[in-house]
Amino acid sequence: MKLQSTTGTISKTSGFTTPEAPREEDLYKCVHCGFCLNACPTYLATGLESESPRGRLAMMKAVHEGRLEIGPAVIPSWELCLQCRACEDACPSNVPYGSLMESVRLEIKTVGQRPRHARFARRVGFGILLQRPRLLRAFATSIKLYQRSGMRRVVRAIGILRLLPGDQVVLEAYLPELRTKFFAASNQTATPPASERKAKVALLAGCVMPLMHGPTMEAAMRVLRRNGIEVIVPAGQACCGALNVHAGERETAREMARRNIDSFLELDIDAVITASGGCGTQMKDYGELLAGDPDYAEKAERLAGMTRDIHEYLVEVGFKPPQGFLDMTVTYQDACHLAHTQKITDQPRQLLNSIPGLKLVELPESSVCCGAGGTYALTSPEMSGYLRDRKVENVESTGAMVVASGNPGCVLQMSKGLEARGSSTQVKYVIDLLDEAYSREK
Repeated sequence: MKLQSTTGTISKTSGFTTPEAPREEDLYKCVHCGFCLNACPTYLATGLESESPRGRLAMMKAVHEGRLEIGPAVIPSWELCLQCRACEDACPSNVPYGSLMESVRLEIKTVGQRPRHARFARRVGFGILLQRPRLLRAFATSIKLYQRSGMRRVVRAIGILRLLPGDQVVLEAYLPELRTKFFAASNQTATPPASERKAKVALLAGCVMPLMHGPTMEAAMRVLRRNGIEVIVPAGQACCGALNVHAGERETAREMARRNIDSFLELDIDAVITASGGCGTQMKDYGELLAGDPDYAEKAERLAGMTRDIHEYLVEVGFKPPQGFLDMTVTYQDACHLAHTQKITDQPRQLLNSIPGLKLVELPESSVCCGAGGTYALTSPEMSGYLRDRKVENVESTGAMVVASGNPGCVLQMSKGLEARGSSTQVKYVIDLLDEAYSREK
């Protein structure tokens, strides 16, 4: 598999240059045992040491020691990392690989000189749209009109995107079909009967799920209410910042984190619930992200401690097993940031196994990344496509009618892969299935 850097022209320098450079004590925790190799999706795909966590760490150490420059010799390998953090599960030395890679992405952003169109796209995406939910919603509305009006078919037929700078064909092809109603954080609430009330929580809307999978957000509110949980979706919240952190845009991520901290901590709630595995991981890492902020460090730790994934929380408070019958075979895809960082693997399966009639079959390589990785499908489309196809083949091998997951990137990635193969297998969230079972109760 031929791999290329997506950064364009690169300014060379020696050593790490930012205040948030990888910490020396973390770099030298690796003992080169190789346990990470078979956990790493890019190593499994290529068999190359340079595309493994161990190999990337060796490059980091070489840069730190001045033996390598941050340039074409290292950036392509670092950028090919999905940041799935499966290697952390396999590592006996507890190397904080995810944090190291986030620091390296910041170094790449500082050193790399991307093409003008790429810099513009990052500025618009990470610096404007993701920071302004209303503007992002307006942008999504324009995409929906573009898709529904027939313009998409015309643009593809003419091939005009091939004349524009950058790989606009890949970007346009990756746009999800926005068929459903958007979900907006507008202080809406879901209130159970007073006699059944167990707790009060706030729900993170996020940036991707409200636009792509609005009905799932509504299902999450119904499921929580059905289990005696009062829910509010505060209007002042922001994107969690995960996409920005993964791209090295840590300052904008901090701005988002501060906004969420202010929004959620002013409420009288017991927990903050996330319906997306990636969002939950990012919010649980707010303490690390804002550790150097004297005004927000303590508050960041407090919000991180209050954050719960929805599957985790339902099992924690004691959910009501549904009585509605779903006659289907389902397999479950472990979203990376649920399984590897939050260590949430049993809870989604408990919810699925509680549904009468539903037969859960295990998915081969369930914890191997599907290749979504936030914006990874845009920056590394070849590797993303390879991993997507590998995942889809495993899904089809189970014979399942539905593959369930707990992260929007996984749902989008698998949906595209199954659709491309003409498969009848559907992709749903675990919460969608639980909500459907509740709705069928007599």
